[in-house]
Parts: sequence; structure tokens; C-alpha cells
Amino acid sequence: MTLMQRIGTDIPLVQAPMAGTSTPDMAAAVSNAGALGSIAVGATDAAGARAMIAETRARTLRPFNVNLFVHRTPVADPERETGWLDWMRSLFVEFGAEPPQALQSPYTSFADDAEMLALLVELAPPVVSFHFGLPGAEAIAALREQGVLLLATATSIEEARAIEAAGIDGIVAQGIEAGGHRGMFDPGAFDAQLGTMALTRLLVRETRLPVIAAGGIMDGAGIAAALDLGAAAAQLGTAFVLCPESAADEAYRAALTGPGAWRTTLTPLVSGRPARALANRFTALSSEVGDRRMPDYPIAYHAGKALNAAAKARGEHGFGAQWAGQGAPLARAMPAAELVATLAAEMRAARGRGS
Repeated sequence: MTLMQRIGTDIPLVQAPMAGTSTPDMAAAVSNAGALGSIAVGATDAAGARAMIAETRARTLRPFNVNLFVHRTPVADPERETGWLDWMRSLFVEFGAEPPQALQSPYTSFADDAEMLALLVELAPPVVSFHFGLPGAEAIAALREQGVLLLATATSIEEARAIEAAGIDGIVAQGIEAGGHRGMFDPGAFDAQLGTMALTRLLVRETRLPVIAAGGIMDGAGIAAALDLGAAAAQLGTAFVLCPESAADEAYRAALTGPGAWRTTLTPLVSGRPARALANRFTALSSEVGDRRMPDYPIAYHAGKALNAAAKARGEHGFGAQWAGQGAPLARAMPAAELVATLAAEMRAARGRGS
């Protein structure tokens, strides 16, 4: 039985969980269309996750995925955080605001969140996926006992082997082309920056787990290419940002359909971890940061979110976290269910040509 058959989906397609952008409405529409929809609860607490899961279940009887952040516990460093805010102060002043007095971590890692684990054990969503790392063995065992199928992101063979050893059911192979945050376990470690197709093929060859290819895939031809390399499915995120079910604001949508879509860039400035975004005023600060040490993720995100809020209040949208992969110019605006059907038809056509 294939991974997608185990999950219970008809189409080898996963809509990527995108915190702040994907919604229960989107996940349900994708799942109802025969693929695997996803919600991202890493940026909320257990109560918020409960509401999102309930909303998704109210809209679909099909399987869906709940994604969590498993980043390392951030270490507060008041001196470093103060220096970071001082560096950003002139930008806040430009928009008539003051930076926060102090920075706090806006998100709790799933590894440190007993309430979130208890909630997931109670509700037992069909699929749970992990980004930035893996929870402890007890958490994995508790979820598996409830029949939850588990996925985790890998950006390297070492991470994939750790995922396999932990008893996870499948690997999301995230190539360097992917939009949003790199799922690397240790952002301070060497990153070979493997592309999606190379990484997918390596993990298919070097592990026994099914692999879901993720990064830069925007159409059915890309899905077909991943399947031809041995992937069990493909995960697409940027492709769904322009859907009406997306929570992306108008500025994000406009940027994704503009010339900036051709110039994505990988930067840690927005949040404290490397993430691929559309080039904008925030990402341009990379040339000015020098040797300053930014706060740990997600403490640095507190500063980034505050700056974006101050700028938006004055009509400037160039400080938003406009995550996008390298295939961004291929984005299409259509309802999520229609996009799934289009992608499936393109995939079948591409695979038919290759037979």
C-alpha cells in the first residue's frame, strides 16, 4: 500500500501547511477534491489548534494534515535582543512607532508544549507533520498509538535518517527552492542547499520511507517529475497562496503576481531562521546587517512582526513575510478545488506523454 493510500487520498498531492496563509477552508477544499489539505498550528496554542481542527472537520470528512513547529527551545539573550532592536529603531521611527520594549518568543515549540500533545492525542487528526525537527520518542509513540500517520521535513540525508530512526511514516523532502522556512533541524549547521529533485532522489535511494517532494513545484508537470523520481507525492505551497481560501492579504497577492515573483531570496532577517520570500524592503536589509547577531528563532520574529505592523499602519507593505518558492511566477489564482483538479489533469497528461 502506498503512503497516499494509507492516508486515504486519491491524488498524490499535499497542500503545504503555511502558518498564517493556509486555512481550514483551504485544507477542507483540497481534501474534498481528493488531495491532502493541511493546516498549520505551530503559530498558535492548544486552544487555537482545537478551533482550527474543529473548523476543518466541520468542512470535510476526508483526511487532512496538522503541522507543528518543533524548533529548538529559544535562548533569551537580552543584550543581543536589545542590540537587534536598536539596529531596527530607525525603521520603526520612519513609521511613527517605537520598537517593542523587549522581545518575547511568539511561538512555543511542540517539543515544549504538553497541552498541544494532549490535544492531538485526544483529537487524533488523520495526519500530523513536523517542521524544524522531531519531538521526543514519547510524543511520537503517543500519537502513533492513536493511529495518527506521521510526517516530518528533511533538508538533508542526515535529517532523513533521524526521521526514519524515530519511527515516522514519511519524509517531506524540502529542497532549497521551497518558499517559507527551511525545515533544517539546526539552522547553525552546514546546509548543502540541495535542490528538490536531487534531494528527493537521494532520499528515495538512501531511506526506506516514502518521500514527498517539496520545493518549487507549481504544476502537474512538476508533480509528475517528482513521481518519476520515486516520490510518493508532491507538496505544493506557493501554488495555493493566490486561492481565495488563502489568508494572504492583498499586498502579498499583488507582490506574488508582480515582477518580485522572479526574485525570491533566502534570509533569516524576518524571523531568525532562513526562509525564502519575495524580495522586499525587509529582505533588502540583508546588505546592512553586518556581523550583528540576531535573536534566536522565534524571538527575532517578534521584532519582525512588530515592524511589519507599524509599516502596514502607514500603508507600507514591504516588511511583510511574503513567503514564496522559486516557482512563484507560475502561481495561478483559482479556487483550491479547481487548482487541485487542474494539477491532477496536468500530472496525468505529463505522465501519459512519458509512457
